[in-house]
Amino acid sequence: MPNIKPISDLRNYSEVLHDAAVGAPVFPTKNGRGRYAIADMQNYEKTQATTRLMNELAKGRHSVETEDWLTPDDMRAHFRTRANEELVWLRNI
Repeated sequence: MPNIKPISDLRNYSEVLHDAAVGAPVFPTKNGRGRYAIADMQNYEKTQATTRLMNELAKGRHSVETEDWLTPDDMRAHFRTRANEELVWLRNI
């Protein structure tokens, strides 16, 4: 069941943030309509990772439809490069 609260409950923000548990975001409303979503970092990061994965899958599908197939060795090299880029990015945070 969605955790819906009026935006006026943000006056007591610590309670609202406490209610934003893993897998249970809080949806503050304004005038009875959804305006925002408050999620914990684990949910946010999972959503971001899923979005990146879906974008990569879409690129792959588009590539298959418009270009030649990659060999298994080319595919491994591509993903090693991407993994190394992610590691460099994480180290720079």
